Amino acid sequence: VQLQASGGGFVQAGGSLRLSCTASGRSFSSYAVGWFRQNQGKDREFVAAVSQSGGAGAIAHSVKGRFTFSRDNAKNTAYLQMNSLKPEDTAVYYCAATQGPYSDYYYEYEYWGQGTQVTVSS
Repeated sequence: VQLQASGGGFVQAGGSLRLSCTASGRSFSSYAVGWFRQNQGKDREFVAAVSQSGGAGAIAHSVKGRFTFSRDNAKNTAYLQMNSLKPEDTAVYYCAATQGPYSDYYYEYEYWGQGTQVTVSS
């Protein structure tokens, strides 16, 4: 499966963005999707993950209550809704996919999108 993340941009603190992760190929519904973010020189950080059906998932403590995840298998797309953005949310955001269960460990994911930049100004 090939993934393409989109929806990043520049936003002021308190604003919102919705990231999309669109998959090409068949059987998107057989993949769990994870969202990670990374700043230069720092480790990749788990943000959220959603199960194959969309009925379960996990979200990082640092974004809990502000970010939500969802997916639409009919559209081959997963979403990360980001509200009440803070400057510390600034990073390149990646989506990833695995045929295994959803996970908050980046090395559990076999497929990665190219990343989309999110910049939050104070």
